[in-house]
Amino acid sequence: MKSMFRTTLLAAATLAALGSASAALAGGRPDLVAHGLANGKPFQRDQVIVQFRADATEGDKARVMGRVNGNRADVLARGKGRSGDVELLNARGHADIVDLLAELYADDAVEFAEPNWIVQHAATSNDTYYTNGSLWGMYGNASSPANQFGSQAAEVWAKAGGTNCSNVVVGIIDEGYMFNHADLAANAFTNPGEIAGNGRDDDGNGYIDDVYGWDFDGNNNTVFDGVADDHGTHVAGTIGAVGGNGTGVAGVCWSVKMMGAKFLGSRGGTTANAIKAVDYFTDLKQRHGLNLVATNNSWGGGGYSQALKDAIDRADAAGILFIAAAGNSGANNDASPAYPSGYTSPNVIAVAALTSSGALASYSQYGATTVDIAAPGSGVWSTVPVSGGKGKNATVGSGYASYNGTSMATPHVTGAAALYAARNPGATAAQIKAAILNNATPTPLVQGKVATNGRLNVETF
Repeated sequence: MKSMFRTTLLAAATLAALGSASAALAGGRPDLVAHGLANGKPFQRDQVIVQFRADATEGDKARVMGRVNGNRADVLARGKGRSGDVELLNARGHADIVDLLAELYADDAVEFAEPNWIVQHAATSNDTYYTNGSLWGMYGNASSPANQFGSQAAEVWAKAGGTNCSNVVVGIIDEGYMFNHADLAANAFTNPGEIAGNGRDDDGNGYIDDVYGWDFDGNNNTVFDGVADDHGTHVAGTIGAVGGNGTGVAGVCWSVKMMGAKFLGSRGGTTANAIKAVDYFTDLKQRHGLNLVATNNSWGGGGYSQALKDAIDRADAAGILFIAAAGNSGANNDASPAYPSGYTSPNVIAVAALTSSGALASYSQYGATTVDIAAPGSGVWSTVPVSGGKGKNATVGSGYASYNGTSMATPHVTGAAALYAARNPGATAAQIKAAILNNATPTPLVQGKVATNGRLNVETF
């Protein structure tokens, strides 16, 4: 009934605007506009397209802009003959698009007005784990398959340019990652200052042949050491596995470039090596001017370290987000701080884990003030190395597995940061963080558990 009422309202308002004139003289197709709105077609909020009448003056246009509390965003077409200019107007503060359009139609200077519709191309993932319903963390309300509690990444992929993140770099501070994995190799970033295999520290950063990154645990350049580096590889796949290749999984950002700083070994890692890993990416960005927007930090458990916080602050000064897992003990981080997600540095985003039904995962740590946002973290399929053969015939190949944890939630947010940076060139770390948090979708089962009271949603990116 509401849709019918809204449609009728628009039609009535249009006829009223025409006065005694025939409805046939109305510009545009308000009937089809009303139909699109009634059927939920997406449009750009706070914007409308207006065609002015041929005799409209600049004074008339100024009056119209005052009507909508807006301004001219662009001139789409200049008027010719009997037609006036077609302009895109910013129209802020109008909650109801129907009322806004009716108000515009009522102005004598307006030929017609319509929403600035959002159009989509057909890009989507044809990757195996996406099409079979397993990759729920990437789904959106209108994707196929669909899951409202997914990150909505698939909604962005369907937009023009939504799969292109190739100008953005992220760092993975974790175990090593399998940079030659079939679903990751195309997105493996290499140090632009290094010449592979020449045994020299070409860029003078203190690390010889750090082409794919550095292993701070083993103090060497072999950032991938085999099947034990499954955690880091899983993280990498969620951030940036190649999408649309008909194979495996798809990351949030299909073509983002990734580089590893390994500091977690078979017995965990140390704060000292974590500090070196954080500073490594800060130096890399400053030394080469890279568009390195974030590091993924799916680890924790140590106590407070001022030295580590200072390293995170140096990353902040360089414009690098530090995106961190809230932890997996099920505890309230407000009552018992967890690190590194609990550091108060401005660039930190602390991430809790969400299930596919929209609940906070039972294992996920939380905090109304110390944890920022929830993201898909349970039953997350991604890339892993797998062993094959035995003895001299042993091999390491490309595989996939489902893991749970705030470790899995965090790379969804890191991928989101890369996605936003790709679609908004020049955005600062603060702006990227604000976009991620401000676009969180309120979610009843995480209210009071995270600062945003909601879950990751990249649809508007």
